[in-house]
Amino acid sequence: MFDEVVRTGSFAAAARNLGYTQPAISQQMKGLERSVGTPLFVRAGRGLRLTEAGEVLARHAEGILGSISSAQNQMTAITRLKAGRIRICAFPSASATLIPPTVASIKARHPGIRIELLEGEPPASVDALRRGDCDIALAFTYEAASEQPDPDELFRLELLDDPLIVLLPRSHPLARRRSVELAQLAEERWIAGCVRCRSHFVQSCAAAGFEPDIDFTTDDNLAVQSLVAAGLGIAVMPRMVQSFIRHPKIVSRPVTPADSRTVAAYTLAGHQNVPVTRLMLEALQQAAD
Repeated sequence: MFDEVVRTGSFAAAARNLGYTQPAISQQMKGLERSVGTPLFVRAGRGLRLTEAGEVLARHAEGILGSISSAQNQMTAITRLKAGRIRICAFPSASATLIPPTVASIKARHPGIRIELLEGEPPASVDALRRGDCDIALAFTYEAASEQPDPDELFRLELLDDPLIVLLPRSHPLARRRSVELAQLAEERWIAGCVRCRSHFVQSCAAAGFEPDIDFTTDDNLAVQSLVAAGLGIAVMPRMVQSFIRHPKIVSRPVTPADSRTVAAYTLAGHQNVPVTRLMLEALQQAAD
C-alpha cells in the first residue's frame, strides 16, 4: 500500500488501484507511521509529499517488493518442479543400475532440476542423510528386523529384493550346476565385499557349518569378478552387480539356501512430501520395478 501511495501520490488513487476504500488506505498508512515512529507524508495541496523518513522508506520499498517477488517466483518454480536440487547418496551397484534410468526419467520431464550423486556404502550413506549431507540415501539390509532405522526419524521406501549368487570360474567343477549349496563350498578360498556384505557372508557360512577362508576383501565389483576369473577364489555377491558387469570367464549360480538383500530408499521423515523428493522416490520405484 505504501508503495502504491508513493507511486500515485494520493490515498484515493492508491485505493482505486488496489481495490480498497480510501479510509482503509489512510488507516493503514497511519498504522505504518506509528510503527516507524515518525510521519511519512505531509499534505501538499490536494496531494501528498514524502517526508525525509518517507523518502528513505520509499527507496527501500522497491527493493523489498522485488525481493518478495523473486522469492515467490523461485518458490513457484520449485513447487512446480521447474527448478530445485536434490542430492542422492547411493552404494556403487545402485549408482550403476537404479540411478541412470531414474535421472534420465526426471531430466526428460524436468530439465531444470539439478541432481547431485554421492557414493557411499550403508550404514555410512544413511548417516550422511541424518547429517544433512544428502536428501535421499539408497541402502541395503540383510536382516530386516534388526537393521531398520527408527521409523519416526526416517521414511523408508522398499525398492527391491536382490538375490545373492555365487561367482565361479568357468573351469570350476560346480560351474555346470544349476544352483550351488553354500555348504558344498566350505573348502574354497573366498573373496569378500564391503563390511556389511562380509559380515552377512560370514554369518551365512557359520549357519552352513563352516568358517570361510577369505583371501581378499574389496568393495570393487569389477575387481571381485577379475579375481574370480583368475582362479584366486570365489565370491558371493548380489545379482544386481551382474546386470552391469559380467566377466566372460566366470559363471554365476543361485546359492542355496536362497538369500537376498533388500534395497530401499531413505529420506528424513516428512521430507517424502517435498515435491522434488517425492518425484525422485517415484522415479526410483519405477526404475526398481
